[in-house]
Amino acid sequence: MKLEVVILAAGQGTRMKSDLPKVLHPLAGRPLLQHVIETALELDPAALHVVTGHGAGQVRQALSAYSINWVEQEQQLGTGHAVLQAMPFVQRDNVVLVLYGDVPLTRADTLRALVTAATDGPALLTARLADPTGYGRILRDAQGALAGVVEHKDASEDQRAIDEVNTGLLAAPAADLLAYLPRVGNDNQQGEYYLPDILSLAVAEGRPVSSCSADSELEILGVNDRVQLNQVEREYQRRLAEQLMRQGVTLADAARIDVRGSLDCGTDVFIDVNAVFEGQVSLGAGVSIGANCVLRDVDVAAGATIHPMSHLQEASVGRDCNIGPYARLRPGTVVGDGARIGNFVETKKANIGAGSKVNHLSYIGDCEMGGGVNIGAGTITCNYDGVNKHRTDIGDGVFVGSNSTLVAPLQIEAEGFVGAGSTVTKAVAEGELAVGRARQRNIAGWERPRKQNKD
Repeated sequence: MKLEVVILAAGQGTRMKSDLPKVLHPLAGRPLLQHVIETALELDPAALHVVTGHGAGQVRQALSAYSINWVEQEQQLGTGHAVLQAMPFVQRDNVVLVLYGDVPLTRADTLRALVTAATDGPALLTARLADPTGYGRILRDAQGALAGVVEHKDASEDQRAIDEVNTGLLAAPAADLLAYLPRVGNDNQQGEYYLPDILSLAVAEGRPVSSCSADSELEILGVNDRVQLNQVEREYQRRLAEQLMRQGVTLADAARIDVRGSLDCGTDVFIDVNAVFEGQVSLGAGVSIGANCVLRDVDVAAGATIHPMSHLQEASVGRDCNIGPYARLRPGTVVGDGARIGNFVETKKANIGAGSKVNHLSYIGDCEMGGGVNIGAGTITCNYDGVNKHRTDIGDGVFVGSNSTLVAPLQIEAEGFVGAGSTVTKAVAEGELAVGRARQRNIAGWERPRKQNKD
């Protein structure tokens, strides 16, 4: 039998107090539902069905990159009703795994065990909780076999004392779901059609019903409000931090790192506190990331150091570079091996050659820079004329003095020299000195202005 996965994602999530559909709230920078989808795809299902309701259009648009059969539940009448909406699209001979779009931390291995248990009949994932309040309780017969589930609101006092709970995650042969779901009633406090009610129907007909247990409470935690969203965020980040450390990464504080995408690290990487990694980030061997840095869609080659408070986005940093502190590398920046980008320097669409230095308080944008260049403090490339952007080309070995203004389009050829304080508007040939500043005059006997008495 092949596997098909049905993910329930129709709820509004009123306790989130948000206009955003609950399943689109971010966990580690990606929607909750995306985490569930990616875990489901690890099981290599033959088909993936997502049942939507509130904000269906937003949900479909946000996850449009995935191959999904979208099913809309026009009325939210319970989990059993939701799964029933997907059944016309399911092959009768397959096994169906039901997941929830707001339960993002379930491990793929746990789900594999659940699917295996459902080969001959329905199987339910359960968990034991110190405080089971709000969860449906697992009912077992005298022999310990699963007999059914009673929701918390419908449970007696004795049943509420049971600590084994229904996680809601269930797998079953499609034929069983097709047989039992139309027979599920809604005679309960909520007036809803509960998916777990198929278990008691199966038991009544002598069908084998089994269960598997989750490893931890966090693995089955659903997100219903922002407190729970924070709980799953911290658990997710804890897992990632542990994984990084086992791969040889040193974290100054495992509780103070946030990965909002993917982070690939070589050996002997060091990451200081409060570093944030977004999108796709790759760090080569021996890279050091300082405190409070933000890296988004960045490649950093081996041996480079990113000093504290630096912000890098869609940039590439070469081997043994030094970046920051307080540097900002904007999209399109490529820093060559051994180059230096210093404090309070901003770059954008700039190719900085190997061994070049932009050390202090400078802006380099739309620039092609050769190797061994030195850019003095306070230098800017004037790349925008109010309508169009223009490029500045700087050859190998150029020296630009402090507080210079390079007005693009401009070319400074190899070994050119720009005197400090110059405004350069014309091309500088190889080896030439460019000085573009007013002649200094010293005026003897000059008196400073004085404040006039108002009296």
